[in-house]
Amino acid sequence: MASPSLLGSATSSFHGQSPLFKSPMSVRAVPRNGAVLTTVKSAAGAAVLVEKSEAEKPSRLKATYIEKIIPKLKEEFSYQNILQVPKIEKIVVNCGIGDAQQNSKGLEAAMNDLALITGQRPIKTRAKNAIATFKIREGQTLGIAVTLRGSMMYSFLDRLINLAFPRTRDFQGVNPNSFDGHGNYSIGIREQSVFPEIRYDALGKPRGMDVCIATTAKTDQEAQRLLALMGMPFREGGGSEMVRKKKLKAHHFGSKSRGRSRR
Repeated sequence: MASPSLLGSATSSFHGQSPLFKSPMSVRAVPRNGAVLTTVKSAAGAAVLVEKSEAEKPSRLKATYIEKIIPKLKEEFSYQNILQVPKIEKIVVNCGIGDAQQNSKGLEAAMNDLALITGQRPIKTRAKNAIATFKIREGQTLGIAVTLRGSMMYSFLDRLINLAFPRTRDFQGVNPNSFDGHGNYSIGIREQSVFPEIRYDALGKPRGMDVCIATTAKTDQEAQRLLALMGMPFREGGGSEMVRKKKLKAHHFGSKSRGRSRR
């Protein structure tokens, strides 16, 4: 791995609320020792006692970023101002559904699964133009997407790193060369069953998803260091020197086609 995580435990807590469920009922209770406890009723109906001081704390990944990661990045890259330290701006989770027009139940099931995973109701992404080759009409539903910000973003990233990746089959680390050159990172997930919110008995058709992490970093090296300190398990051998594949231009394909035609 490129860098050890600054988070102490591998367990994660999800503080987001899904719009599929009603808002939890909370009742304050004062025990004998004087500490104020809050009784939170979960979606399953079970009551959980949480101290008021613990309930008001931000997500642990956000707290780690503020307390440990910001000073470390400021020291490594010699930032003069704390506002220069890169941070995560948003996380976009999208899932392509090719048979959404014919399978409305599958589309609704995929929306429910993504809502359980992210804690936010997804929106439908539609085609902007009509493409006759792929039988796509203008305005046709092609997939679903969720844009996460704030505390929901940190909670999802914490569960992705510490719960979803360890549950992935034959996981060897994420690709360190998936940056776009502007500090943004993209990850592909094959199945939604790696998240503990999805039950195996209720799992329908396995659907993959793309997770795009947008940061304010100016270079890929700064963005990689930020994600590595947050615990992103980069594959060994990537490091700061990221080798990109050379993109083939039009004349490359033209020379190949001409050579084949001569034969």
